[in-house]
Amino acid sequence: MIDLVNADLNEPRLIEEKGLDARIAAIVEPAILDLGYRLVRARISGLNGCTLQIMAERPDGKMSVDDCEAVSKAVSPVLDVEDPIDRAYHLEVSSPGIDRPLVRESDFLRWTGHVTKLETALLINGRRRFRGTILAVEDGNLTIRMDDAGADGDADATIRLDEIGEAKLVLTDALIDAALKAGTAEESRDA
Repeated sequence: MIDLVNADLNEPRLIEEKGLDARIAAIVEPAILDLGYRLVRARISGLNGCTLQIMAERPDGKMSVDDCEAVSKAVSPVLDVEDPIDRAYHLEVSSPGIDRPLVRESDFLRWTGHVTKLETALLINGRRRFRGTILAVEDGNLTIRMDDAGADGDADATIRLDEIGEAKLVLTDALIDAALKAGTAEESRDA
């Protein structure tokens, strides 16, 4: 069982980038780990011509503006030396956000009871896209209660974590409430 309070800095990401995004992730991840943060995702987009978005977080899942600044200062020189992008780009370092990507087993555990939207690498029971509430994470499997299950279909789907190609939380009132409660609890501890 994964300890969500003292999450392992080196817990592997189950969902990783491909192509140039993967190369960039391999370049920046050691610098991010050295600072005590975990890489969530690295992605190139066409936003503002070309933007490199790096999502990172502390092992407890939090990320402040100061944390983003520290990560940016650490990865900029590494990217300058390795120069993986063949044109000018904007570097954007951010937290994963409330409707965050789920990339580690601890992410799925932490957000049990909330709605996820995911896509598998291969067909599972004739489909690749699933949306539903996370019910459990056990023995490398994720169980969700699907939103679109009809009266004749099974409402629960069990998917191996290593078969998931992409997953993220869906913004719901319950997710917003949980995020607000977590923020309030952290402020109380800091006071």
